[in-house]
Amino acid sequence: MIVAVHQPQYLPWLGYFDKIDRAHLFVLLDIVQFKKNEWQNRNRIKTAQGWQWLTVPVTYRFPQRIDQVKINLQSNWARKHLLTLKSNYYRAPYFSDYFSTFENILTQNWQSIATLNIRLVRELTELLGISTPLRLASELGDFPEEPDERLIAICKHLGAEVYLAGLGGRNYMNLEKFRKAGIEVVFQEFKHPVFPQLYGDFLPNLSVVDLLFNCGEQSLRIIRETRKEE
Repeated sequence: MIVAVHQPQYLPWLGYFDKIDRAHLFVLLDIVQFKKNEWQNRNRIKTAQGWQWLTVPVTYRFPQRIDQVKINLQSNWARKHLLTLKSNYYRAPYFSDYFSTFENILTQNWQSIATLNIRLVRELTELLGISTPLRLASELGDFPEEPDERLIAICKHLGAEVYLAGLGGRNYMNLEKFRKAGIEVVFQEFKHPVFPQLYGDFLPNLSVVDLLFNCGEQSLRIIRETRKEE
């Protein structure tokens, strides 16, 4: 069995869902430290002026875990995000097929960034047609704090023989630890596809909402089509 693990992100990019799609089981790692100014409370969309951030304001105190970080309720961020999506994608071919889903989710009374992200990841996985089961690390039990040991423990807990890592893992993972634990490490090596977008030249590495609004039910095929033979 192949297991992949990643922090729950806000409206993640295509590579995130490629990783979910490649795995037999995907674990949302909601028990690690929140990383400010990364992807856990923000992502990017395309506008006529280029890319733009969508950021969920949070009240964060170092070293809080992701599942401890609260959303700043003083800001009307959800309305702003919905207006931004609508103004930039209403001409996209599949906007009307998906916008109500985001409207229904974002207008709920979310208190924590983790619960919001987990709901969005689950919903987006379903919209894309990915069948990989999702689990929460916080519901699986207690795991070591050291990153490699934590991943190994999660894999063993789930009975996985293979751990699917992001390509950047080559720079910091201790592969010998995984080898000694009897777990094979495979790296994702995602190649970003090019697809029709609004507003001129193609921009990669945006939120998956850009793909959904522009390509609809073809989105998963597009994510898969540049994948290397496995």
